[in-house]
Amino acid sequence: MVFSAAQLIRRDGVASTGMREVAAHAGAPRGSLQHYFPGGKEQLVNEAVGWAGRYAGNRVARFLAALSEPTPSGLFAEMVCQWTDEYEATGFSGGCPVAAATVDWGQSTASTREAAAAAFAAWTGPVARALADMGVPEERAGALATLMISTLEGAILIARAERNVRALTTAARELGPLLDAAVAKAG
Repeated sequence: MVFSAAQLIRRDGVASTGMREVAAHAGAPRGSLQHYFPGGKEQLVNEAVGWAGRYAGNRVARFLAALSEPTPSGLFAEMVCQWTDEYEATGFSGGCPVAAATVDWGQSTASTREAAAAAFAAWTGPVARALADMGVPEERAGALATLMISTLEGAILIARAERNVRALTTAARELGPLLDAAVAKAG
């Protein structure tokens, strides 16, 4: 049900994702929602947001494994490619569930804002560690990870609005050299 909630939130937003729709999407009886989510929709949304943050953080290792020579620009290109591939294959209906929850409920529901912040941290941490492992100085790795995720999230929004991957490919092309330049040179 958490996965189903994340999928519906990424497509429709929090406000348009109802508990009944989540149960139907998950193929679960409606009564199970009350059993597993006694905190109601807010609990379900927060758990979906947390799942999405962990999923994104876990993807970092897979992106790195796809690279023969890991570089910061290569990692960012893989992050972007996940979205360009999806949009070119299935259209522009889905976005990031963490961003959707932040926009829809982040201001009105403190626990959802906190869940979104934790989800972004669960994603930023692995990106920062990967950058540090590639030779980016520790003091810059976190800031650049935040820049990468912020840029990606903005490009996703623009791509969905334009129904075109232009913003995503532009972000990868333009941010890549800056990211690679942050690698400390041995010597």
